[in-house]
Amino acid sequence: MDPQRYSAQALRDFSQGLLQAAGMAAAPAEAVADTLVEGDLLGHDTHGLALLAPYIKEIENKTMEVAGMPETLSDRGASLLWDGRRLPGPWLVRQGIDILIPRAREFGTATLVIRRSHHIACLAAYLLRAAENGMLITLASSDPNGASVAPYGGTQAVFTPNPIAMGIPTSGTPFLVDISASIVTNGMCGRLQKAGQQFGDECLLDAQGRPSRDPAVLSADPPGTIMPLGGTTAGHKGFGMALMIEALTGGLAGHGRTDPPEGWGATVFLSLHDPEAFGGSSAFARQTDHIGQICRDNPPRPGGAAVRMPGDRGLALRSEQQQNGIALHPTIPAMLTQCAARYGLPFPQASG
Repeated sequence: MDPQRYSAQALRDFSQGLLQAAGMAAAPAEAVADTLVEGDLLGHDTHGLALLAPYIKEIENKTMEVAGMPETLSDRGASLLWDGRRLPGPWLVRQGIDILIPRAREFGTATLVIRRSHHIACLAAYLLRAAENGMLITLASSDPNGASVAPYGGTQAVFTPNPIAMGIPTSGTPFLVDISASIVTNGMCGRLQKAGQQFGDECLLDAQGRPSRDPAVLSADPPGTIMPLGGTTAGHKGFGMALMIEALTGGLAGHGRTDPPEGWGATVFLSLHDPEAFGGSSAFARQTDHIGQICRDNPPRPGGAAVRMPGDRGLALRSEQQQNGIALHPTIPAMLTQCAARYGLPFPQASG
């Protein structure tokens, strides 16, 4: 049976209305709604509208600020540091991109670090905003308030999955890289555990350090952990990625795991590079176009599908779902219907 589909615009309007009903100001509510829907459009359905009900709970618990602006702690033109004041992460990141674009055009490179942001949702959802302006964007985040990933060789959690993303312009379809320093994410672990399912491969460790496919080890007593990217054989690589992201986020922010926890949130690193300030935009596109072509033309493995560049699948899905409606994960409509009922709002009708 095909999943029910919902108009992307109807989902945006619903999400913004629900956030405002819960008390969020209009501008941040619009940014959050658009970012969550963008996550689902791109196929990141654990980091799209699946986050809306938890965000509403954060508002209700007064652990997410609903209005206001970040505080600028440092501004040297090409580098900025904000205190996000636990404002909605999508609101802060979108503002950050818009502020950095003219600075990157002036200086060649411009970087913003945000401490005390709330969760920023799907990193891939922001990349087009910069790439469509011809900018190379790097975005990374960590959450100093949580830990589910152990360092390679260890059995106790130190890190969050620590995602990092990059939007790379070309003369056509940009490359959209969105990866994490862990094998799997907290969101997917939570979804599978609620469904009583396991991963297809061993990507977690129980508390004794034994490999496991069962996400329930994360909530055991004592808890297990998610393996760093590379697993039992090459996990030093994911461990190294996690450390680099900690340095870019908590290190540059001067605020992180050594500070008192404040609840679910993020420390954010955001940097834009204008290719025109280096070898030139056309020369940059000549290189990225060539890489894309020789990768896509690369002979596939026997029985395998053709090589695709990061972002190809997501952007094709985005285009299809904008036209035909978003196929939401089946757990999401029921969850949001229940959440919206507290505010007297109906969930949108399926479009087909």
